[in-house]
Amino acid sequence: MTAPIEVPGLETAPPRRPLRQAWRSLLRDIPALISIVALILLALAALLAPVLAPHDPLRTYAEGLTDQGAPVAPGGGFPLGTDPNGRDVLSRLLYGARVSLTIGVFANGLATLVGVAVGITAGYFGGRVDTVVSRITDVVMSFPILLFCVALITVTGPSQRNVVLVIALIYWTYLARIIRGMVLSLREREFVTATRTLGVSTVRILFRHILPHLVPAIIVYATLGVASSILIESSLSFLGVGVPVPEASWGQMIDDGRKYYEAAPWLLFAPGVCLIVTVLAFNLAGDWLRDLLDPTAPERR
Repeated sequence: MTAPIEVPGLETAPPRRPLRQAWRSLLRDIPALISIVALILLALAALLAPVLAPHDPLRTYAEGLTDQGAPVAPGGGFPLGTDPNGRDVLSRLLYGARVSLTIGVFANGLATLVGVAVGITAGYFGGRVDTVVSRITDVVMSFPILLFCVALITVTGPSQRNVVLVIALIYWTYLARIIRGMVLSLREREFVTATRTLGVSTVRILFRHILPHLVPAIIVYATLGVASSILIESSLSFLGVGVPVPEASWGQMIDDGRKYYEAAPWLLFAPGVCLIVTVLAFNLAGDWLRDLLDPTAPERR
């Protein structure tokens, strides 16, 4: 057997191990590590809400109100106290996490699918298709986000399904613009030109040669978009046009708590902290993913 020829100065590149590289990068980024752990715990709390909740979140308890009809302070049978209706705050927080994550993930997932499809179509075909899609995108983005959502929910009626559809209807535009710009650049690359010259079908070019280059950007912006969707849902519930009463929602709990911020500050503090931590965790995780998937980052070079 012929021995391999060794060329001086030529070193074999080590095999790429994406999972190990991601783990090492995560260990170096402590805020991102804490954020991901917090998101995992939040997802488990939402998934196990029926098991972890000490009380029924929709039930009014006689012992949940004082003799004067005020909320009960944290302690005893109610670890985080009760709300003005005598319902357990901790139980409502857990079920509120389920509502926020469900709406955030599904609304942003639908917006991502629409945004990617529209962006690829406009960027690859160009011409009149790009012009029409770009003008539609500009029109949607010209509306104030929260006011547009309030108007649509007022017409369609408050429900989790309608909140998901309305958020998706608004947020697809941002990703569509980003994907369109990337595809405009990719379609002029040599490998795409070569595939077109060989007679490869358009569908195969889009899914086999262009879409894989878009995956890192899609992952990053989809992660960041979950935080924005949760904020919009909480804002709509705070205004009374989001998740219908009596379902638990962090925005609705904040609205109840602001009326009692002096007498019962825990009503405002508990859902506010949960909302801040969740949004911050998604943003920090998205920033870490952006650095990890960026091919120009120093640590990847």
